[in-house]
Amino acid sequence: MTPQDQKNIDTVRNAITLMKNFVSYDEAMERLRSFQEQSERQDFWDDTENAIKVMKEKDATLTITTPIKHLEKRLTELIELIELAEAENDDALKLELSDDLSKLAKESVTLQIESILSEKHDSANCFLEINAGAGGTEAQDWAEMLARMYERWSEKKKYKVEIADKDDGEEAGVKSIRLHIYGNKAYGWLKKESGVHRLVRISPFDSNARRHTSFASVLVTPEIDSDIEVDINPSDLRIDTFRASGPGGQHVNKTESAIRITHIPTGVVVASQIDRSQHRNKEIAMNMLRSKLYAIKLREHEAETNPSQIKTDIAWGNQIRSYVLQPYKMVKDSRTGVENGNALAVLDGEIDEFLEAAVSQL
Repeated sequence: MTPQDQKNIDTVRNAITLMKNFVSYDEAMERLRSFQEQSERQDFWDDTENAIKVMKEKDATLTITTPIKHLEKRLTELIELIELAEAENDDALKLELSDDLSKLAKESVTLQIESILSEKHDSANCFLEINAGAGGTEAQDWAEMLARMYERWSEKKKYKVEIADKDDGEEAGVKSIRLHIYGNKAYGWLKKESGVHRLVRISPFDSNARRHTSFASVLVTPEIDSDIEVDINPSDLRIDTFRASGPGGQHVNKTESAIRITHIPTGVVVASQIDRSQHRNKEIAMNMLRSKLYAIKLREHEAETNPSQIKTDIAWGNQIRSYVLQPYKMVKDSRTGVENGNALAVLDGEIDEFLEAAVSQL
């Protein structure tokens, strides 16, 4: 067994130990045994409300125990196979297994961080809103580039992404865009992406090929459960209908199915044009509004306890991350210090190292 193999084995073992300690693994396994015993009773489903509650708790517990069992099983298998390959002097197999072990070590780090994401809404789907800063076409193109980056990352995570609303720029890009991202712990992974993102590049829209700096803001909010109460007075809402933009054929052109809701007291505006049904779009928009108003309450509380987190302008000096494409290529996170010289890969959705570093600081 090579030193690198042993290092990867130690990485996986450390991750397993930390995850078990963090989630109180023995207690979680005991809860699973209790849930199993309850669900096997003949009268279990007589009380439907309690049965549903038990099954939800069981699923939540499985979410934290299954990754640990997976790592333990896979690590045992790989160690046994490596020892067998060494005994038979099968160099080709040893090389393949070493590669598998390296992948498992990387996966264990990701799963370890996921185990940290256990706050109230971390497991929820999320809404990710991007707004272009000042700078016209430059900033609007940058906002669209960011949207693509998050869409590509979501695809790699096997999350589902829908464009809930989009306000196209006059020449290129978007003035604003809202993505609805569906996936386990989507909010937990992306919540630290809220902030200002800065791009430096040679402008494709400048005939003199000058270097430009553009800004866009990102706001990530959880899709909250229906059982969380958010006080919304119907008289505080202004609801407008409009024709959906973008592809969609004759229906889009002829029917005002898109919905825009303005919450007058706060000035929060949400819109949805995902669906052909006006009723469905209204439901989605109200869901976004509830999430944004709930997020405002959370940020107000956070601002009271941590004034440094108060929202700032979409401008120089306030960025959480810089993406430099000229005169060199580098993406650097100003909060964690993480850097990556492959800026194009980052913009193609390779942002895990930035997300992991941000989440690890929680």
